[in-house]
Amino acid sequence: MYYALIMAGGSGTRLWPLSRKDRPKQSLALVEERTMFQVTAHRLHPLIPLERVYVVTNASMAAIFREQVPGIPEANYIIEPSAKDNGPAVGLALTHISHHDPEATVAILTADHHIGKTGEFHRALRAAYEVAQRGYIATLGIQPVRPSTAFGYIERGEALGTFEGLPAFRAVRFTEKPDSATAEAYLAQGRHLWNSGMFIMRCQVGIREYERQQPAFAQALARLKPTIGGPEYEDALQQAWAVAPKKSIDYAIMEGAEHVAVIPVDIAWSDIGSWASLRDILPKDEHGNVFYGNNVLAIETHNTLVRSGDKLIAVMGVKDIVVIDTPDALLVCALDRVNELKRIVEQLREQQRDDLL
Repeated sequence: MYYALIMAGGSGTRLWPLSRKDRPKQSLALVEERTMFQVTAHRLHPLIPLERVYVVTNASMAAIFREQVPGIPEANYIIEPSAKDNGPAVGLALTHISHHDPEATVAILTADHHIGKTGEFHRALRAAYEVAQRGYIATLGIQPVRPSTAFGYIERGEALGTFEGLPAFRAVRFTEKPDSATAEAYLAQGRHLWNSGMFIMRCQVGIREYERQQPAFAQALARLKPTIGGPEYEDALQQAWAVAPKKSIDYAIMEGAEHVAVIPVDIAWSDIGSWASLRDILPKDEHGNVFYGNNVLAIETHNTLVRSGDKLIAVMGVKDIVVIDTPDALLVCALDRVNELKRIVEQLREQQRDDLL
């Protein structure tokens, strides 16, 4: 049976000040009227119905998501005790899903991706399911359009065949966010794809990789598994989390996994990780501007994103900037510096401005 796991525990600091710890980007309507979480969950229909969608997140966000998508069973929410990156989150979720269905195959997705071609996305998931039945961990690779240093890369190797009309290749290696020269070389070579962060695997295969690469954590998860749904679960979860590695899934298992396949896809994908990436996918005026709200007056302004609130935002003679107005904070930032917004969040944290985080 095919299941989906939506990872929805990130904080979205690069979309500050709109994204906050109590209302991160997954819970916001950024691209359309529905929130990103709603779009992600409903985009899977009818390939994976809501009753087979699992969500790993924190307790406060789970309450918001339950309201936004009431069709996901409450038992399908897996609560992290604390944020330790998504490597432990995936291991915990695989344990839950395999407890429910030992033969499950799961598509591991994130709640903050934009996918413009839903039909092609479904075809890619069907192809990845077939590849996963051969014992591979399949990942969807995005053809690079520029030498970006914001994404990880996957080098493709020998061809493994065609599935649902899509070619699959053995994945040779993963490279996390290279420098500019390396990214340019990858683009020129033509063998590298952007790592979309979407992985499809049989639960048993994923759990074996945790056992091989993260043995202490895997042993703790094995002890936790029989307690799921029982009174001993919380204690077992705390014990497992105490030895959980603070690593992304890429570092926890993917870079060292024995059998990984990559499927190049064209699904109009974008990782909504910053104001710049959001601007890229939204409709623009003839000057390349994106304006949220009706309270924007722009004169001789180019390649700029402005989100207005209750008051008028007037911009004149500027280009390549971002202006985000919220009731308690105003951001003005160069478009090419939005990936550094974490620095602002860190300074606010040092100043103990919890009201702005």
